[in-house]
Amino acid sequence: MPTLTTVAEWTITASGDTATFTHAAGGGYWAPRVWSSRGLAIAEADLPSLDKALGEVLKLPVYWLARARRGDSAAGEAAVWSEPRYDPEDEFVYLAGPCRTDAPAPGYRPASAFAIDLVHLRGLRIRIAAYRAAAA
Repeated sequence: MPTLTTVAEWTITASGDTATFTHAAGGGYWAPRVWSSRGLAIAEADLPSLDKALGEVLKLPVYWLARARRGDSAAGEAAVWSEPRYDPEDEFVYLAGPCRTDAPAPGYRPASAFAIDLVHLRGLRIRIAAYRAAAA
C-alpha cells in the first residue's frame, strides 16, 4: 500500500478504493475508537491534524479516480456521516459512519488502524471542519 500522506500523528495509505488510517498512539487510550461499520471516535485534540491529513488526500489523483469509478454523484456527501458529538468525559468526538476495522467487534474499541472508502473522505472532512468551526 502506498503512503498517501503523513501528518502529525496520522499516516494514510491506500489500496484500491480504500484508505487506511494509522494513528501513532497505537492501541493506547488516545488511539481512535472504531465501532466497525457503525462509527468512529477521535480524540478532540487530534481533530486538527486529521482534518489536515484528509485535506491532503482529497488533493490526490487516487481520491478522484475512486470517485470516478464509483459513478455516484452523491459520493462524498456529508450525509453519510452523522454530526459530530463531543463527549466531555473522555474528550473524544464521535461520528456515526462508514468506518471499519479488520477485526469487527461490538461497541467502540481502540484501533491502531481503520479503513474508510476513499469516496467517503470528503463527507468526513466536511463534518470535522464544521465541528471545528462551530467550536472556535
